[in-house]
Amino acid sequence: MIVSVSAALLLAVVVVVLLRQRAVGVGSALACAAFGFCLASTGIAPAITQALHAVAGLVSLH
Repeated sequence: MIVSVSAALLLAVVVVVLLRQRAVGVGSALACAAFGFCLASTGIAPAITQALHAVAGLVSLH
């Protein structure tokens, strides 16, 4: 649970930074968010969660 909250917070910060730098438009950011919600309801969601947990495990080793 901690990893998913931290990842969501980190990704939210990245989106805000990209929006402020005008590297991505509001429409594109909303489309990516909608895609993320749709992706979370598919069968690949557990694999993505496992991959994020593995990356978090590697990062915490340092």
